[in-house]
Amino acid sequence: MKYKLIQKVHPTQPDAPRKHYAIPVNAGKFTLRNLSEEIAARTSLSRGDIENVLTTLVETMPVMLKVGLSIKLGNFGTFRLNLASEGVDNADEFTTANIKGVKIIFTPSAEMKQSLKATPLEQA
Repeated sequence: MKYKLIQKVHPTQPDAPRKHYAIPVNAGKFTLRNLSEEIAARTSLSRGDIENVLTTLVETMPVMLKVGLSIKLGNFGTFRLNLASEGVDNADEFTTANIKGVKIIFTPSAEMKQSLKATPLEQA
């Protein structure tokens, strides 16, 4: 993986000198079709069959997440929803207007984290 360096201010020390931090260089997009082709090359399934399964997965996941289920995809990791809300002093004062957003949280599995530790790095 290639990375580049950028200068940033430390968030808790805004008056401190800027420091250089590494950020990943985006090498492009790998589409659903690209992924289907890659999987098809490694299995006996057709690209169309794989693309159909992946498309159905993408369409089904929001439905499951919206009813409060987390989705564990084997050794890949788990997806779940989280809410961002404003706090109130009294629970009786809370309404759905206090909820400012819904976001997806992905937690990689221990196996996925371990496999990514060995990522070779080079400066772009």
